[in-house]
Amino acid sequence: MLSEHHSTRRSVLKAVGGITAAMALGGAGVLASASPAMAADDGFGLTIKDRNEADPRMWYYRFATDAIGWEPAVNVLLPDDYHTSGRTYPVLYLFHGGGTDQDFMSWDRLQDGGIRAWTAGMPIIVVMPDGGHAGWYSNPVSSNTGPRNWETFHIAQLLPWIEANFRTYAEYDGRAVAGFSMGGFGALKYAAKYYGHFASVSAHSGPPSLRRDFNAVAHWANVSSAALDLGGGTIYGEPFDEARVSADNPMERIESYRNKRVFMVAGTSPSPVDPFDLLNETEVLAGQREFRAALDQAGIPHEWHEEPGGHHVRTEMAKRDLEGIVARLRQA
Repeated sequence: MLSEHHSTRRSVLKAVGGITAAMALGGAGVLASASPAMAADDGFGLTIKDRNEADPRMWYYRFATDAIGWEPAVNVLLPDDYHTSGRTYPVLYLFHGGGTDQDFMSWDRLQDGGIRAWTAGMPIIVVMPDGGHAGWYSNPVSSNTGPRNWETFHIAQLLPWIEANFRTYAEYDGRAVAGFSMGGFGALKYAAKYYGHFASVSAHSGPPSLRRDFNAVAHWANVSSAALDLGGGTIYGEPFDEARVSADNPMERIESYRNKRVFMVAGTSPSPVDPFDLLNETEVLAGQREFRAALDQAGIPHEWHEEPGGHHVRTEMAKRDLEGIVARLRQA
């Protein structure tokens, strides 16, 4: 498994950022279809090192940031009418899973059309950032490969940067967060830990419990991050930094899901001959059932689905989730 920004300040930041970038680029080239106020600029600890705004919908950026020891990227998927409507849009922050084949492009690579096809005609901006091969949407206790502070990058830097450079609702009812596998955990974690940021949260085969089965997911976060990202460092420390585990554990923050839209999917029949699929989705399913029971006990509404198959993104569930997200958030 593998602070709010006021609209006036946001408008000023957009205008200044847009004028600066337009001057630097001469107002031509890839930004020809956008007004100067749309041109993204540096800020919030992020320096743009690479960019591609040629596609009318999918805009790409790569940043230098002190939070991460390499240059993480993000895809920003715009609505079909973004360049002509003049409207302000809600935003979905959509996170990828763990593994060496997962990154900011994962949701766009899916064989059944992916996020571009699913959001055609939808009035929502989708932000898909890097999260590391095993970054766990966290600031690790230790790293031997330089800074890998993904939580800082996503929450303190990228989120305000998006709101300064795109026409978004910078408010609780303007944001959703979702993800697959490790990214589903990240979505559940951020929605609880930063309660006022996100009105909707979705976990597609994402584990909601770090501590069940003798801390199985917390141990897996440590082992996978040590091997793939941190050069022997760990997310939660050895022995555990118990306060960090509790702060990140959705199961210990049940009240933080009140008054949110909560959506979960888990598979019921992982492949018995694929140890990765079997171990992952078995743990996800058990964890989601435990989490759902706690939500029920607290009287917190939620939508859940148990579907055939194992540890993968389900197209129909993703489409259903997107429709629910758009319905919950402030309308464009």
